[in-house]
Amino acid sequence: MAKVMRHELAKIIANKTLQRGQSDKRLAESIAAYLLEESRYGELDSLLRDVQKAWIKMGYVDVLAKVARPLPDSVYADLLKPFKMRYPKANTVNLTPVIEPSIIGGASLELAEQRMDMSIGRRLRRFKKSINAKEMV
Repeated sequence: MAKVMRHELAKIIANKTLQRGQSDKRLAESIAAYLLEESRYGELDSLLRDVQKAWIKMGYVDVLAKVARPLPDSVYADLLKPFKMRYPKANTVNLTPVIEPSIIGGASLELAEQRMDMSIGRRLRRFKKSINAKEMV
């Protein structure tokens, strides 16, 4: 059997997830089984980014928002505004919150290959790195 190109596989997955809904467990299991069978499990992160790119081309923008704790809906709406402006032709601009305590505060927004990290955790890591660099001098 010929190897399916990753971007072609991403288009298929993007179509199926938009048709069936993103939480289709059978589809996820089928994709996982295919990647394992073809020894392509190392491509998963790239494949997911390609699926997001395909969604964008189809008018569906899904922003992953990593936050320390659940936030009010009004804050999520504010976080989406720049993406709605950037993708005015999108039929749907969705925000998927993911609780990640290491964020501490603020948010880290991800979309395909774009990332905007406005978290307190990132600021603390940068501060710690700068202090360690000064100690070595």
